[in-house]
Amino acid sequence: MPFQSENSPIPIPPPGEDELPYDDGEPMESERHRAQMDLLIEVLQLLWRDRDDVYVSGNMAIYFSELQAKKNDFRGPDVFVVLDTTRRERKSWVVWQEDGRTPDVVIELLSDSTAAVDRGDKMRIYAKLLHVPEYYLFDPFSGALEAYALDRASRSYVPVLPEANGDVPSASLGLRLGVRQGIYRGLQVDWLRWLDAQGRVLPTGEEQARAAEEQARAASDEAKRLAARLAAYEKQFGPLPGNGPDER
Repeated sequence: MPFQSENSPIPIPPPGEDELPYDDGEPMESERHRAQMDLLIEVLQLLWRDRDDVYVSGNMAIYFSELQAKKNDFRGPDVFVVLDTTRRERKSWVVWQEDGRTPDVVIELLSDSTAAVDRGDKMRIYAKLLHVPEYYLFDPFSGALEAYALDRASRSYVPVLPEANGDVPSASLGLRLGVRQGIYRGLQVDWLRWLDAQGRVLPTGEEQARAAEEQARAASDEAKRLAARLAAYEKQFGPLPGNGPDER
């Protein structure tokens, strides 16, 4: 909907991401909150690095109405995912610049100072105004995970029951979310992790590098074991056919 100048009846284009503030001035609650946000974003960006139709970000301003843009009183989600869009750098998510697209998944990281808003005003806005299909709440210190799915008829959220192990499915993404003990940025705690359909933890970049190193080390150790066995055999029985120094 176009904005209208107070001095002119001619509609003018609404401001875009270059004009609207994109820093809400609110830092993350703690080092662990920041690390948890980055972990969730990093893993999806790695998983979908070859896709250009999905956008993953967090702690970014979202603008969805003229009044809200003018008041600038809505703090963006900690983590959000938008499908069927274009992957590009953005300063903020401006709904009217994105053909009306809004997040498909939102994750808020709870703290004592934000829990009431995350369960109140934000939950209402995500459901009734942005129509976000999936909403998750996670407390990085207690490890408590809550999942909600949008009931489109009432435009309100209904709780999603976790599986027996506490994991919850994300129908929109075809993934799961679950709490797992691990090390990230030097912190060994319970992290909220993305899981594949079989429940396997999707790795961070550091975990991928460590797995590659372990695989290379295992291959090297196996090669050394085979070489030692061959050397022992040849010491006892002589060179294998075709393995002597003068063999071609």
